[in-house]
Amino acid sequence: MKVQMHSVHFDADKKLLDFVQQRLNKLETFYDKVTEGEVIMRLNNKDGIENKTVEIKLLVPGNILFSQEDAASFEAAADAATESLRRQITKHKEKALTH
Repeated sequence: MKVQMHSVHFDADKKLLDFVQQRLNKLETFYDKVTEGEVIMRLNNKDGIENKTVEIKLLVPGNILFSQEDAASFEAAADAATESLRRQITKHKEKALTH
């Protein structure tokens, strides 16, 4: 899967990018037809500890799956977003099999 990663208001280090890539690679075990993905990591200017946002968009045949999560760390937000996408992928796959 080809993935574009963008970091807004900060420079993401290789360790963070590799972490997010690993999480996305795990999604391919659930559905191998994901064609491409886009990840946007953003530092928010809002108050509070959960000021890091991760948005993930995945393109699958006939659909676009999207998840956005806020957390205290980018890793936690990426975990939550990929878990949400895993559920979406499972539903999408079940729908595709019944049609």
